[in-house]
Amino acid sequence: MLKKKKQRNEEDVDNHERWLVSYADFITLLFAFFVVMYAVSSVNEGKYEILSHSLINAFSNNSPNLIVLQSQQTDLSRTDSLIKPINELDFQKVKKQEKMKSMAKDILIALEPLVKDGHVRVTQTSLGISVEINASVLFSPGQAKLAESSSLTLQAVARVIKGHEHEIHVEGHTDNLPIHTDSFLSNWELSTARASSVIRLFVDNGVEAHRFTAIGYADNRPIEANETPEGRKRNRRVTIMILSNDPDKVVEIPIAETTEFEE
Repeated sequence: MLKKKKQRNEEDVDNHERWLVSYADFITLLFAFFVVMYAVSSVNEGKYEILSHSLINAFSNNSPNLIVLQSQQTDLSRTDSLIKPINELDFQKVKKQEKMKSMAKDILIALEPLVKDGHVRVTQTSLGISVEINASVLFSPGQAKLAESSSLTLQAVARVIKGHEHEIHVEGHTDNLPIHTDSFLSNWELSTARASSVIRLFVDNGVEAHRFTAIGYADNRPIEANETPEGRKRNRRVTIMILSNDPDKVVEIPIAETTEFEE
């Protein structure tokens, strides 16, 4: 009787310890789950896919270490492929901006006397560099032939822009006083002819012709009211616009102090 009772107690002990096997399996799977969750803590579509495959592997008794290594390797390869092009684009953009800023400063230095006198204004925006020259510096009233004294001014600009690849728009502007001569039937013809004369001088000084576009705005883009002589004088101008290769929103960048046009 005593032997049978002792044997029954040993069987009861074995039965009570069977839960440890299931508990150990559960803890292992739970550990694998949290390791995978930690590895994909940065949420994105690619990591959700990795999580899905990893969970399948985990509950198929695959090694958790293999799952973590696979997710890390995938993330690193994707990160490298994205970071390199972005960094390269940012570097090229900054390089172009510095190049444009340097060109604007060189133009300011070349035209410094006229800038101080208020006959030239140089500004830079994300669209490019604007060199605004009062028409009185370049032309006689009602004429489109460049004055001899203006050649030095434009040659100084030509030396700076020569060798660059940027497109250049040369814009002619007039006041609103009508004109009707044998050469110019209206301000449209006068403004376009003045822009063309400036381009011709640039080309003669070695700047590539294919970079230029001549634009005549007549009196349709005034920057001052035409009711006063001072306003009309300010509106008679030629603007040399050196275009940026990748224009963005227009944000004016101060370069140097300029004064208003004087009589």
